[in-house]
Amino acid sequence: MNNIVEMKNLTKKYMKKTALKDVNLNIEKGKIIGLLGPNGSGKTTMIKILMGILTQSTGEVSIAGKKPGTETKSMVSYLPDRNFLYKWMKIKDSIDLFDDFYNDFDREKAKKLLEFMELEEDMKVTKLSKGMQEKLNLTLVLSRNAKLYILDEPIAGVDPVAREKILDAIINNYNEDSSMLITTHLVHDLERVFEEVAFLKNGEIVLNGNVESLRNERNMSVDELYREVFK
Repeated sequence: MNNIVEMKNLTKKYMKKTALKDVNLNIEKGKIIGLLGPNGSGKTTMIKILMGILTQSTGEVSIAGKKPGTETKSMVSYLPDRNFLYKWMKIKDSIDLFDDFYNDFDREKAKKLLEFMELEEDMKVTKLSKGMQEKLNLTLVLSRNAKLYILDEPIAGVDPVAREKILDAIINNYNEDSSMLITTHLVHDLERVFEEVAFLKNGEIVLNGNVESLRNERNMSVDELYREVFK
């Protein structure tokens, strides 16, 4: 199967509010796609549906050919936009936690990523800077052999040095047999990572396609195109 994620006329309504409307989007195996849009555009709702936390009102969605639910939760590796580790932990405890919890966790890969990120296993989670926390969280998420990686604002609030380290880790450690969906408001910084982008506005896909094709057609960077679409 070439498509890890398939959405067909995906719609989600909350009472009178429509969060997603007739979304059609496929994410091919081996592709990194940027899901871009302002706050309130429907990005979080889409992620929650893919995570199996919410169910759609109408339409269809699948991950590796299966409807989101208990079975697909083991296929998705999710990086939330906030720290998710216990305060009492050291880094080695977080590694143990993921190793115990996820069958697809690759401990050796995690150790190599920690070394790349310049993190030590005896460091306490509460003593880590914002950038170091982001690097640790990304290490844990990327060390799983998942079908779908969802990274929600992976570089928000971190300094430029940590930002570059995180981007390099995404590029160098990405599993080409899987797909990756990334949300961000820092389009300029993450643009080099994306192969495809989808612009979400008021719950609808208003533009999507291959990054290079869009740059050539519009004679704009993705960041400039984002500003044009959402001005």
